[in-house]
Amino acid sequence: MSRAVEDSNRRLLRARDAMDRTYAQPLDVPTLARLAHVSEAHFIRTFRATFGETPHRYLQRRRVERAMFMLRETDRSITDICLDVGFNSLGTFSRTFTEIVGEAPTEYRARGDVFLAPTCYTMSWMRPSSFGEAVPKNGS
Repeated sequence: MSRAVEDSNRRLLRARDAMDRTYAQPLDVPTLARLAHVSEAHFIRTFRATFGETPHRYLQRRRVERAMFMLRETDRSITDICLDVGFNSLGTFSRTFTEIVGEAPTEYRARGDVFLAPTCYTMSWMRPSSFGEAVPKNGS
């Protein structure tokens, strides 16, 4: 791997780490591109090529992942969870959650079927896929 590719990857990881740390804060592409020291268009293009999804979708998936944990582990309202993880609209949160997980937040909470297992297995099993969206329940 060349030095230039290493530097590029390091800068992209710096931006992705910022998304992981501050997922609940308003984050936009210009801010993230500045963290990576590249233009906005180049940031989106290289982020997608490196991580397999756009920065926006990565951030949405990270927020949904955190919401999944909160839905399982707390009794907070879905609206509060939506706002806590960084969504500004309950409708957008519900639609995005359903696209990524395959069921609505209320259905996910009601199911509540987390089995006792080591945390690493539970996290792996519960983590939404970054390689495509959830398959619709009716199979189409």
